[in-house]
Amino acid sequence: MQKLIAAILKDCKILFRDKAGLAVMFAMPILLVVVISSIQNSSFKLVNENKVPMFLVNNDGQAVSLQFIEGLKQIGMFEIFQNDTVVNRADVSKVMYEKDAMVAVVIPKGFSENISAKASKITSEALQALGMASEESETKVSTIKQVPALEMVYNPVMEESFRLSVIGALQSTQQFTENKQVLQALYKQLSNKKLPDSLEQKILASKSQIEQFPVAKDGSRAIPNTSQHNVPAWTIFAMFFIVVTLSTNIVKEKVSGSFIRLKTLPTNYAILLLAKQITFVLVTMLQALVIFSIGYYVFPHIGLPALNFPTNKTGLVLVTFFCGWSAVSYGLLVGVFSKTMEQAIGFGAVSVVILAAIGGVIVPAFAMPETLKLLMKISPLHWCIESYYVFFLQNGSVKNMIMSIFPLLLFIIAMQIVSWAKLKKENFV
Repeated sequence: MQKLIAAILKDCKILFRDKAGLAVMFAMPILLVVVISSIQNSSFKLVNENKVPMFLVNNDGQAVSLQFIEGLKQIGMFEIFQNDTVVNRADVSKVMYEKDAMVAVVIPKGFSENISAKASKITSEALQALGMASEESETKVSTIKQVPALEMVYNPVMEESFRLSVIGALQSTQQFTENKQVLQALYKQLSNKKLPDSLEQKILASKSQIEQFPVAKDGSRAIPNTSQHNVPAWTIFAMFFIVVTLSTNIVKEKVSGSFIRLKTLPTNYAILLLAKQITFVLVTMLQALVIFSIGYYVFPHIGLPALNFPTNKTGLVLVTFFCGWSAVSYGLLVGVFSKTMEQAIGFGAVSVVILAAIGGVIVPAFAMPETLKLLMKISPLHWCIESYYVFFLQNGSVKNMIMSIFPLLLFIIAMQIVSWAKLKKENFV
């Protein structure tokens, strides 16, 4: 035990002398978490809170088109600024970039006339079906022109899913406007009177309410914020970047001849490697503590949502331990097989980025193609983030995380066996 403690203290001293390594392990991840969380929080607000800038051109100017514009305003999704003097699409694009608008809508001339005509057609067909149509209305049915299409001009940087939501909003507003005209026309045909505003509002405003409840594994209904997603994910990324420091540490010992000198000591080299792993696992847990603390204490002061800790603290510590151990095991493998520091740094850093990309840290799992979803299962970072999400997003228990921890445990065992086999082959252990 004394030899193990002495070896741990030795590794700690070496680690604290490596200022660049400490920066990679602590300063860069903290900066990364803050920057990524700020960017994604802004995107989250754009979709959920902020209004989308919309440039609108009304070439029609009649009552129905004004009702359509009012309907768009009532949705609450758009910040509309209007200029009806713009004629062609090139001018629309120019104004869009000047006003920093994400989307523009052009209402064509004749929009109101044709919406009204379509309403009359539908009314006539309905009355015909009931056997109540006059000869005049039957004649009108065959002379209705098609409703001209709205034009939507959008910034090409707009994501497809967001663009489809804008299209859905435009279509629902147009449908609402058309239904309103049909209702007015039908009432007038039947009673020869104008539809009262109070009755119109009662009919059109009678929407079924949909209550939404996010439910976690423990039955709670807390809504996770962007920090719940980002902080655990980029903490894992930071943990795995310890691969660079650990692997170069091992390679340095091999290149400098320290391995040979260590073999002459009255102890097994396995104890020294165990001490190195314990040291770096403790470092990964310290990384998690620092980054989580920043999410909890600092984020609210810089305009970001605070990281809410799960109620199951024991499970959180266990997940952090296994995530750290898997990162250290991978770093041990890279260090044992690398012959030069350049190999350790290059392969270690690039492989971690690749594993993060296919593991759902950089790109969300749901956005991946099916082929990459299969590869995702081999990335330890995927199982790390799934384990964290059990607690941060679902507020689950230790029992719920077993399915995510088990693959991590298999990964750790595989990395350890291969590393020790390589060291055994080279007579280091």
